[in-house]
Amino acid sequence: MSKIPQIKEFDGLPVVTAEKMKYLDKKASQEHGIPCHGLMENAGRAVAEETLRFAAEELGKPAAGLKAVVCCGKGNNGGDGLAAARYLKQAGADVKVFILPPKENGYGELVVRNLEAAKAAGLQVAMTSKDGLDALAGDFAAADVLLDALLGVSAVGKPTGPVHRLIQLMNKSGRPIIAVDIPSGLSPDTGHHSGVYIMARLTLTLGFAKTGLMAAHAQKNTGRIKVLPIGYPQELIDEAAR
Repeated sequence: MSKIPQIKEFDGLPVVTAEKMKYLDKKASQEHGIPCHGLMENAGRAVAEETLRFAAEELGKPAAGLKAVVCCGKGNNGGDGLAAARYLKQAGADVKVFILPPKENGYGELVVRNLEAAKAAGLQVAMTSKDGLDALAGDFAAADVLLDALLGVSAVGKPTGPVHRLIQLMNKSGRPIIAVDIPSGLSPDTGHHSGVYIMARLTLTLGFAKTGLMAAHAQKNTGRIKVLPIGYPQELIDEAAR
């Protein structure tokens, strides 16, 4: 079994495992009255702001001239991506969104909520099809920046099927990739991968850095790491450190 890095703090905040992150999210909602959709909204706004900062500072692109593609998974990481896409559009960016098809029982509540909000904001959200994935290469190559919101801390094992191919196409595009929370394909706990993973220029990790991002072997895949506050109360931040 791969070891979990024992770094306890990054950017002045606690570093947490995937299990602890999910526990803290649940506690924020149940004990601190912070709705899950509120945390996701904060996450999307923060990701969009940092994406615009990256575009201005690293690419010399203002919001109005920015072409962004957001690739969303079917879980809550995809919901974060949808929220970020909406804020990028509000800022004046040209945004294309692609989302993986839902599971048999449909998308989760937070993804449905953000799909509806995205469409209400005038975003075109295209569902990927197994046979049409390679056609996305042109959209990726024409973008200034790609956002990876495919897999979050709940993902386990090697990415397969459409996710596998999307990761390959995103990396092959040569466009800078910003990972939302963690680069898809990396273990949030150990930073190891099974051969299919996003190579990010920037990783915007939400709330707290994840232990896997701290691993030395993960650094070439995470790019620069920045922790984005998403509204946790100080009491919960203190608990995360224990």
